[in-house]
Amino acid sequence: MEKNVGSSGIFNTIRLPKNLAWGYLGILIFMMGDGVEQGWLSSYLIDRGMTIQQSATLFTVYGVTIAISSWFSGVLAEALGVKKTMWLGVLFYIIGTVGFVGYGLTDLNYGMMLVTYALRGFGYPLFAYSFLVWVTYRTPKEKLGAAVGWFWFVFTGGLNVFGAYYSSWAIHALNYINTLWSSIFWVLVGAVFALILNRDTFRRSNLKTSKLQELANGLIIAKKEPKVLLGGIVRVINTTAQFAFPVFMPLYMEKYGFSTTQWLQIWGTIFTANIAFNLIFGFVGDKLGWRNTVSLFGGLGCGLTTLLFYYSPQIFNGSFSMVLLCGVLWGALLAGYVPLSALVPSLVQKDKGAAMAILNLGAGLAVFAGPAIVRIFIGPLGDSGVVWILAVLYFISAILTRFISLPETKPAMQVAVNG
Repeated sequence: MEKNVGSSGIFNTIRLPKNLAWGYLGILIFMMGDGVEQGWLSSYLIDRGMTIQQSATLFTVYGVTIAISSWFSGVLAEALGVKKTMWLGVLFYIIGTVGFVGYGLTDLNYGMMLVTYALRGFGYPLFAYSFLVWVTYRTPKEKLGAAVGWFWFVFTGGLNVFGAYYSSWAIHALNYINTLWSSIFWVLVGAVFALILNRDTFRRSNLKTSKLQELANGLIIAKKEPKVLLGGIVRVINTTAQFAFPVFMPLYMEKYGFSTTQWLQIWGTIFTANIAFNLIFGFVGDKLGWRNTVSLFGGLGCGLTTLLFYYSPQIFNGSFSMVLLCGVLWGALLAGYVPLSALVPSLVQKDKGAAMAILNLGAGLAVFAGPAIVRIFIGPLGDSGVVWILAVLYFISAILTRFISLPETKPAMQVAVNG
């Protein structure tokens, strides 16, 4: 009994939902497997003879299926149940990876690569974002900001930190192709933790609602609650730069003497800072106000540091430590958007899965929008033009967030939560 009380006390102190702890660990490991190629695949393909436009197109198509899957994750979690939806994500990931690595990448068959990498894109949103719906249902409102902060801590920690550091070792120890194959192992390990060892039960909010109606709710909610739609747009902007940078920044950094391994170390360190601040801004959002935190730290902060990170190799004459520091500042402020995952589902009393579907769709569209911006604008505007577009989008998101406010209930609650 003493051990159980102590364990519960620790979870309460760090505000991590104890009932979902195994699930959080599973997300971390799954996303590490998913993230093994994010920092180097574009430069690897270009080194093998593809153009930067072809590489950007590949990531854009991948982003399209991620966007579709991200929307379905919320509504399918309501319609089918979270665990079934997450298992679908595992299945899509494995089938897509086998096709992409075994039949597309090995022979550099571009058509096969487009199809199979797109199929692989259905995987992680169904797995991870469905779990986020689980979190929003099973966490009390007063702890929700911290709970979603923990989700983005493990999500980003796996995708951008462990994935980057693991691949910086694995591409030398295993080679590029075997590094990709190893991702299947990590994805399966993550699934075991999140879906087998995790014993928590998800209860859908309205069991009488048909599956077709749940799918429709994922679209209708944007019309019924325009603020939910605004939240989705802000969510797109949130990580657009995160998925644009890996397409062209490794090549840009090479001009200033940075190797692929150094770039992966920078990228991994950026998101080491990011995952720490995911937690910090989860707590800050609960205290300062979710809307204030997203607008000031996320929108304004990321707009300024996006420019600083890009120009840092020029300003500091290729200094690794200074470029790293500027990247870390950007990564830290990127976490300022974390309270959005608490703000948007709190805009509605029911259909939270539908509200999360819009938010998840925004997250998926960012995977599409980032490479698409590179594909369209890097030719006529160059690297700097792309970066200024990304920075301006952040500033726009800061303005849009000011229009997202919670329904008025009690005045004290409005001040405490909405900022």
